[in-house]
Amino acid sequence: MLDAVDSVLVRELQRDGRATFQALADRVGLSRTAVRARVQSLLEHGVVRVVGIVHARVIGASAVGHLAVTSAGPARETAREVAKHPAVCFTGLTTGERSVLAEARARDDVALADAVDEIRQLPGVAAVEVFRSAEVVKDAHSVVRRLGDVALDDIDWRLLQELQRDGRAPYTRLAGIIGLSQAATRARVVRLMRSGVIQVTGLADPAALGSQELAAFGVVVGGSVRRAAKEIGALDGVRYLSAGFGRFDLMGRAEAGSAVGLVDVLDAVRAIGHVRELDSWQVLEIVKESYAAELPDRA
Repeated sequence: MLDAVDSVLVRELQRDGRATFQALADRVGLSRTAVRARVQSLLEHGVVRVVGIVHARVIGASAVGHLAVTSAGPARETAREVAKHPAVCFTGLTTGERSVLAEARARDDVALADAVDEIRQLPGVAAVEVFRSAEVVKDAHSVVRRLGDVALDDIDWRLLQELQRDGRAPYTRLAGIIGLSQAATRARVVRLMRSGVIQVTGLADPAALGSQELAAFGVVVGGSVRRAAKEIGALDGVRYLSAGFGRFDLMGRAEAGSAVGLVDVLDAVRAIGHVRELDSWQVLEIVKESYAAELPDRA
């Protein structure tokens, strides 16, 4: 369990993975040296991973599907098989009939359908139910952002590759890789982030932040889906929320520090005026959470 200072540092890295040590020091009231040591410890112990998440449209992965998988055998083995699929960026074990939840991304609906068909044929997969996400309303580890009009050259793609691997890679190292000055490298990275091409953020271990209880939920709305999504997305315990098509109108994930707290979050969702039905599944284990994509070397 983290102390108060480390918890603030993790939250700040989730907001801005490339925040300077001085900016972080100003936020928590410690010296720059002390903050550097704390951040390096958090990274080394895997409490937080700072990565670059490239915008879905840039990598050609605009079609997002949330999959509820019925396992024909041991659920953990099925989850591991599903997690190996290149289109899958998140996999978790849950309670209930559908013991595996996954998120898959593809360039379009045809490619997404092909990916789901391949997943259906994996060992241990008995059935797959799909929720097609049309809009991400809230994502705790990545700002839901618009993509600006920006042209990418070979150097930009190389930077994106490096930032995917290490979101806090120093400008000196990045400059050495792409062969530009440190100032020119900084300007390119800032342009990529401000235009929405890449979001550098911290992926934190929920247990380390005191959020030991996780649940996925589906919501059927009886009125305006957009209005319900706005109200649900404003709840502190809601980590992720997406609007789309399928058995539900909205799919989300919730987190809390205890089982009682998780019930409170789900009850808060139920209390939203337009919510007519809510199903939930406790997430027992996260098997995979990786948003790195295959990126080209050249424009």
